[in-house]
Amino acid sequence: MSETTEYAETASPGEGDAAPAASRSRKDSSTSSWRSRLYRWDIKASPYVFVAPFFLFFGAFGLFPLLYTGWASLHRLELTNLDSSTWLGLENYTNLLQSDYFWNALGNTFTIGIISTVPQLAIAIGIAHLLNYKLRGSTLWRVAMLAPYATSVASASLVFTLLFAWDGGMVNWIIGSVGIDPVNWRESSWGSQFAVSSIVIWRWTGYNALIYLAAMQAVPHDLYESASLDGASRWQQFRHVTIPMLRPTILFTVVVSTIGATQLFGEPLLFGGTAGSKGGADHQFQTLGLYLYDQGWINGHLGRASAVAWLMLVILLLIAAVNLLIARRLRKDR
Repeated sequence: MSETTEYAETASPGEGDAAPAASRSRKDSSTSSWRSRLYRWDIKASPYVFVAPFFLFFGAFGLFPLLYTGWASLHRLELTNLDSSTWLGLENYTNLLQSDYFWNALGNTFTIGIISTVPQLAIAIGIAHLLNYKLRGSTLWRVAMLAPYATSVASASLVFTLLFAWDGGMVNWIIGSVGIDPVNWRESSWGSQFAVSSIVIWRWTGYNALIYLAAMQAVPHDLYESASLDGASRWQQFRHVTIPMLRPTILFTVVVSTIGATQLFGEPLLFGGTAGSKGGADHQFQTLGLYLYDQGWINGHLGRASAVAWLMLVILLLIAAVNLLIARRLRKDR
């Protein structure tokens, strides 16, 4: 009897521990399953969380303004009465295409783009070619190339406005010293466009030069060694080796400069002074950016200004399409 009682006393604690052990195992299994689910959610959701700020900012400051200007371009929307709008359809676009001021702004944008882009990129290639050779203080020269780009548009435009001043400007003083009559740069059609283009050239030449320099340093030296063994001079190496290898980079800078010229705004606005938004008294250097600003914020026609913005977008898309076709042609030639 005592042995049975003793056996029961010794066996009962083991049986009592089985329930807490089972509950602990169930808790551990539920905890591990919860952690595994959390881990799977983390793996799937983390990339979207990381990229979500970009899409939020893009939606707020990129997509929404684009869609809103598209909506406004189809309505009569005035700056003085933003709560009232009238459906016009494509009337704003037809009015723009029939406006002489729009075509004048488009022509000025094209001419200023040509005058500023061609010399700018030609000078940039020359500077990059010089910096590609071993020079003393090459780092200093490269930093100096970025100094105009780091200068604000307002500062550069005000300095060039003083340089091209009708009375007392340094440019008129220089051309007067060689017997040329002074030019009223702000009132002259070609003179004003040349003055605005000079600001763009001064600001962006160094930036493009560094892009060309990086592309030149990626050209294999074996090509230059082979050309020199064949008796090619440095000029011939530049023409037949450097320029062909820089074609994709040149195409890139041409496209970027063309886009910048299409959106040109700050330089002509500050150069024109009180008549800056109109591009001079006769609209002689009014660009598409100035025309948009004049229609939207001076005249208060936000619907027409939105139509100008969308036409500028169409022009940029056409430029991108031409860039794509030329890039494909270059790849096929290779």
